Amino acid sequence: MLKYANFDIVFQEVPDEVTLAINITNCPNHCVGCHSPYLWEDKGTVLDRDELDQLIKKYASGITCVCFMGGDASPYDVESLAMYLKSQHPCLKAGWYSGKNELPNAFHDEVFDYIKLGRYDAKYGPLDSPTTNQRMMKRLADGRVKDITERFRSKKQETTKQQ
Repeated sequence: MLKYANFDIVFQEVPDEVTLAINITNCPNHCVGCHSPYLWEDKGTVLDRDELDQLIKKYASGITCVCFMGGDASPYDVESLAMYLKSQHPCLKAGWYSGKNELPNAFHDEVFDYIKLGRYDAKYGPLDSPTTNQRMMKRLADGRVKDITERFRSKKQETTKQQ
């Protein structure tokens, strides 16, 4: 069973999308240097289809994507919610930020438009670091998957130049 601590409307986690990012608790990864250690505990509001529908209903006119931030303790529950999302809200894209380095066996990743893989490792840095071990993948219209991790570095460089 998935639970979440909070959510927000974000603009940087998924390139070119206005994203409802749902922060899922009970993270089993416990990465050293984690920016959200409060998500390690198994607490929060149950995230099921009804709860997901309620969150989407609040923000449907302003979002283009729903991203599940975590859920590595129950990846098939994340997969199930993404399948539900795509069947009931086909205009929305689905994303998943996983702290695992690989997808689980028999996982249906084709339901996701975006997947970030890789545990956080401080010596390699986050997604916008040129040495990151993490990867953001985007599913293209023809079904192929493209690594778009470079987009995070480009955005960081643009922001730095503007300042």
